[in-house]
Amino acid sequence: MRISTSWGQQQSVNSMLDHQYQLSQTQLSITTGKAILTPADNPAGAARVLDLSHASAQNDQYKVNMQSATSRLSVEESTLSSSADILDRIRTLALQANNGTQTDESRASIAKEMQQNLNQLVALANTKDGQGEYIFAGSKTLTQPFVTNAGKISYVGDQSQRMIAAAAGLQIATGDSGDDVFMAIRGGNGTFTTTAATTNTGTGVVGATSVTDMSQWDGGSYKINFTQANASGVGTDYEVRATDGTLVSSGTYTGDNGSIGFKGVQIPVTGTPAVGDSFAVAPSSSQDMFSTIGNMISAIEKPGGGAPMNNIVNAQLQNLDQAMGSVVNTRTKIGARMNTIDQQTSVGDDVALQYASSISDLQDVDMASAISKYSQQQTALNAAQQTFVKMQSLSLFNYLK
Repeated sequence: MRISTSWGQQQSVNSMLDHQYQLSQTQLSITTGKAILTPADNPAGAARVLDLSHASAQNDQYKVNMQSATSRLSVEESTLSSSADILDRIRTLALQANNGTQTDESRASIAKEMQQNLNQLVALANTKDGQGEYIFAGSKTLTQPFVTNAGKISYVGDQSQRMIAAAAGLQIATGDSGDDVFMAIRGGNGTFTTTAATTNTGTGVVGATSVTDMSQWDGGSYKINFTQANASGVGTDYEVRATDGTLVSSGTYTGDNGSIGFKGVQIPVTGTPAVGDSFAVAPSSSQDMFSTIGNMISAIEKPGGGAPMNNIVNAQLQNLDQAMGSVVNTRTKIGARMNTIDQQTSVGDDVALQYASSISDLQDVDMASAISKYSQQQTALNAAQQTFVKMQSLSLFNYLK
């Protein structure tokens, strides 16, 4: 092999270029703090960093989702807290109106305040979140969920719940539909309702009913009829019949705040029912809280008061208690969701730290090692440059001199 002067010089130049490239790469690693500048530097490590970065970004998105959910749930909880206060005030007003000392004028004033409370409750049911979306509209968040038409309040949202991903496989509801909270509420005591006949002439008033033995209650419809004055002259005889006329129970109501019991239920009655008066007992059906309040207002506004008003108000009070229970149950669910979010946020923070640590281990440069390597490479480059200078002086003409 023939070794020429130009070949030797080219070899020296190539050596300098190699050392310069290695030095620049080390300098760039020190400057950026990254050991992997391109996938070619560490293909396996680069692939692992990419996977971890994707997982970290997904975890960050979960945290953003949970922050948004917390904000929305906080608005809902605050709204329901205000709604509970209004319902409590309406209950207080209803009890005031039921007092026999009230006049038609005072009851009219009570009804006006209740109407204002009802309007405020509807406004709360149409609350928007910070994004301008209705919180009780289900998935139809841009549609006002509760509308008033001819005095009747209707729900035009849907029954869906918006969900967010808080982690892989973990979905959390960010709200509740207005139908579940305000509309689909079991009437009466939640099991059955009582209604006084409009033809009643006595002063009998049904109080707060209850179920004492659920195993006996068959969910049927019954009618309590006061048939005649008791033969002893004390109290009024009554009988309980099913819708087909079958006699279920009978007895004598003595007018001493007694209770009529049958099929595992108790129906307390005060006052003196007249012969021919009756009360219907039927399984509970759904009644929205707005209708409950509206029925109260209508009964209180009607002049005369007395037993007819008391029976309506007492029945609606039980409906109102169910409405208040619906609000409480929903707030309990919200609290459980927010607790889950708090716990998952803590888990997400721990996971984010683990991802950051793993990426750092793979990608970040060891400064002490890199600086030492940089010094060695700089020395090698200087040596290569000195070698090149020496190679330039090697010539046959210099030898001939």
